[in-house]
Amino acid sequence: MAEYTPPLARLIEELKKIPGIGRKTAQRIAFFLLRGERKSALALAEAIVQAREKTFYCSRCNNITVSDPCEICSDPERDPEKICVVEEPFNIQSIEKTGLYRGQYHVLMGNLSPIRGIGPDELRIDGLLQRIRDGSFREVILATSPTTEGSATAHYLTEILRQYKITISRIALGLPVGADLDYADEVTIAKAIEGRLEVK
Repeated sequence: MAEYTPPLARLIEELKKIPGIGRKTAQRIAFFLLRGERKSALALAEAIVQAREKTFYCSRCNNITVSDPCEICSDPERDPEKICVVEEPFNIQSIEKTGLYRGQYHVLMGNLSPIRGIGPDELRIDGLLQRIRDGSFREVILATSPTTEGSATAHYLTEILRQYKITISRIALGLPVGADLDYADEVTIAKAIEGRLEVK
C-alpha cells in the first residue's frame, strides 16, 4: 500500500494530536487544506502562530487573555462577592453566553484524575484558596463537569473550602433543555431529580 508523502504524513500526524481528531478526520482536514487556496492555509497557520504568541493565562484567574489581569478580572462591574470555579478557560464562555452570571471566575486547568496522574498539586487550587483568603467572596460556585472526575473535583473542593465562612454551591446537573427522557441514562435522570426546584 502506498504511503503518504512525508510532508502530508507529518501534517496528518500533527492533526491527530488535537483532542477529538482521529486518523480519518485528520486525513480529511489535511486534504481540505491542500485542496483549498494557498492563502487560506497560510492564514490558518498565521492565526495559530499569533494565538500562541499573543495570548497567555491571566495571573489571577487563569483565563486566556492578551492583557493581565484579564478583561473579566479588571471589570469593575463584576460582582466581587461571587467566584465561579471552572475546569478550563473555554468553560467561561459557555457561562458568559447565558448572561446570567456577572461574578468572578477561577480556572483550575483540569480536574482530578488519578488514572491520568492528575492530583490536587497539578491543578490551580492554591491560587483559588489564596484569592478566597485575600478577597471578599461570599459564594463559591463549583461549575465542574458532570463526569466522575468533575464530581470528584467538586467534592474535593467542597471539603477544603468548608474552613472558610463562605457559601459553597454546585451548578445543577441533569437533563438538558429539549432532551427526551427515553434517551437519558439513569445517572442523568437521577441528577435531574436531585437538582429539582420547587414549582411556584
